[in-house]
Amino acid sequence: MDIRAKYILLLLAIALPWISEAQPSKIQYRDRLGDSLKLVNTAVKPPKVKGPKALRGELSGGIRLNTDGYGIFVDKGWLRGGELFGQNNKDRFFHVRLLQFELLERKHPKEIRSNTSIPGLSQPGAYILGKINNFYVFKAGYGGRRLIAGKPDPGNISIHWVYLGGFAAGLLKPYYLELYSSGETKYSDSLVREFISPNNIIGRAPFTKGFDEIKFVPGIHLKTGLHFDFATGRKSVMALEVGVNGEYYTSKIEQMVGQDPRAYFFAFYGSIQFGKRW
Repeated sequence: MDIRAKYILLLLAIALPWISEAQPSKIQYRDRLGDSLKLVNTAVKPPKVKGPKALRGELSGGIRLNTDGYGIFVDKGWLRGGELFGQNNKDRFFHVRLLQFELLERKHPKEIRSNTSIPGLSQPGAYILGKINNFYVFKAGYGGRRLIAGKPDPGNISIHWVYLGGFAAGLLKPYYLELYSSGETKYSDSLVREFISPNNIIGRAPFTKGFDEIKFVPGIHLKTGLHFDFATGRKSVMALEVGVNGEYYTSKIEQMVGQDPRAYFFAFYGSIQFGKRW
């Protein structure tokens, strides 16, 4: 072997260890290959994040003003259908099965309060000339609210169509006046002149007078309207409602002297209500 070949072999012997270290080994290459398979493996699903529990119930109450009276009411609702609108929207897009109880007083449009010096305010003894009966109504109804418009963002309004109907209990309490001629007196055909003569009237009798003479008149009622929910929180109720309602009774209701009694009543209403959901 000549000297040139010996030098070449010596240089190869020195360079081979450096070359082997600079190149990746099969084990290292396999490790990286395994890592890359983990990164691109679509069979592994990300863990599911559970959202808040869906709302199912509602309880609210409020005040209702009618074109012929006023009252209070309580609503018990069961929320349905929110899951159809997706996880993020299910608490604001929903329909409601509704049970409602209401107590109100109906006024006759001919009622005029006498013996009042300040409009809108009654003095002790102020009375309504010619009033025969106080007319109270207790109603129990079943129906629903159907979503017709709304947005999922907090603070925006959702609009529902409201419809319900059910039983109406008319409660007639005789209206008593304090008369100079006969003391505490309720209306009768034989005393019509004394009952409607202001010169013979001292004032109204105590409110409790006549409660033991209340007459019950059964009937039915229907109502429909629009419900505007302004609540910003998912578990709160703050709403306005406007609509119309009608009632029909099995016998005619007497309210005022000289006015025909009626078995049916029709009125517009507006209400405000507050409550909670869970």
